Amino acid sequence: MTTSTVNSLVSPSAIANSEVASLTKTLLDRDVYLGQLLTTVHTGSNIDWLGEIQTQAANWVRHSTLPTTRDEEWRFTDLSGLQQVKFTAAEDVKLNQVEAQIGTPETANSRLVFVNGRFAPQLSCVQNLPPGVLVTSLTNLPSEYTGKISACFAQAEGALEVFTALNTAGVKDGAVIYIPKNVIVDTPIHLVYIATGQPRTINLPRTLIIAETGAEMTLVEEFIPIDTDTYFTNSVSEIWLADNASINHTRIQTEAATAFHIGKTAVTQSRYSRYTCNAINIGGQLSRHHLEILQTGEQTETYLNGLSIAKDKQVNDTHSAIALNYPYGVSKQIQKNIIADRAHAIFNGKILVPRPAQLTDASQLNRNLLLSTKARVDTKPQLEITADNVKCAHGATVSQLEDDEIFYLQSRGINQDGSRRLLINAFAAEVIQQIPVKSLSEKLLIQAKQL
Repeated sequence: MTTSTVNSLVSPSAIANSEVASLTKTLLDRDVYLGQLLTTVHTGSNIDWLGEIQTQAANWVRHSTLPTTRDEEWRFTDLSGLQQVKFTAAEDVKLNQVEAQIGTPETANSRLVFVNGRFAPQLSCVQNLPPGVLVTSLTNLPSEYTGKISACFAQAEGALEVFTALNTAGVKDGAVIYIPKNVIVDTPIHLVYIATGQPRTINLPRTLIIAETGAEMTLVEEFIPIDTDTYFTNSVSEIWLADNASINHTRIQTEAATAFHIGKTAVTQSRYSRYTCNAINIGGQLSRHHLEILQTGEQTETYLNGLSIAKDKQVNDTHSAIALNYPYGVSKQIQKNIIADRAHAIFNGKILVPRPAQLTDASQLNRNLLLSTKARVDTKPQLEITADNVKCAHGATVSQLEDDEIFYLQSRGINQDGSRRLLINAFAAEVIQQIPVKSLSEKLLIQAKQL
């Protein structure tokens, strides 16, 4: 459904004033909890060009309802726990509380930090980037970039999904990265989104990346807490790649164990462009990451590497939808899940290959490692193909640690616990080692060993 369709739902020029009032009441009554969330976050913006976009998104949210397990895309992910919490807007915090939580040596001079969704300039540092590269926040956007940014903001595929629209309606700030034509950024750019210990707050991180023709960059998004209180992070990242542009994207989610995290990454790829995503999901009592890839030209390359680690009673959901609409596209996806205790992992990956997408090469594999007899996984890799000259494959495996592998390692002098950790580490390493920032990959390998 297009944005014009949203406008027609609420436009006073389309219906009489009395009908507008009646419709508004009906929309507000559709989902009381969602209406409360909207009221909490939709309080206006200081960014002039954003106002109309937010109004349209808010009207769409009023028309929507929260998904339930009766919806196919949410069949295994129950949001009833989220609905039991009344969230409030996050307040400003003392920045010295979070200084120790951020940073890697590789990105010391190329880092933006946001605390509870708001830009923290005292914790950020952007220096020595190539000329023309813009790395800033929405609230500090130079006026000469307004046209480029507003033309892409909230225009990616899936912008009307309810949590995406909620983020758009309420966002107060966000990260903006613009890479000009043929510029190669060698230094990784690090976006750190910190949720503080304020209880029962909702945070709305927002990222917009535009890579012009021939541009290249490495991006790291990191979502981290500094306390263990219950909160809700609803994040959206939009990434636009022009012809022959390349982005290597690492997304790391390590929210607090009692937090809720729902994230969307929407990527639009023009012809000959290359996109890689290394998505690591570890934190949150309930987390969901939805990747949407839209191919808008031929001969694109898309590589998705995912790792989810769930323990205790965590629910970790990974969804992806890759629309390969043009010929000669390449898509390779591997999603690994490590599930312990009574945790629950979900994978639903969809690859769409319509008739125009001839000579597409697409593969998808979901591998799951269960560390407990009570751990659970629901997996659904999907290929929807109508083209007749393609190379496509998909599959899923579910396994446990093999006794003979543990015995073999014990016979080489490694104790049982060490053998177990070594095998888990080897399972995770295939994905973690794809991360181009060494200090982050080493930290994540240590966390994988702690299961």
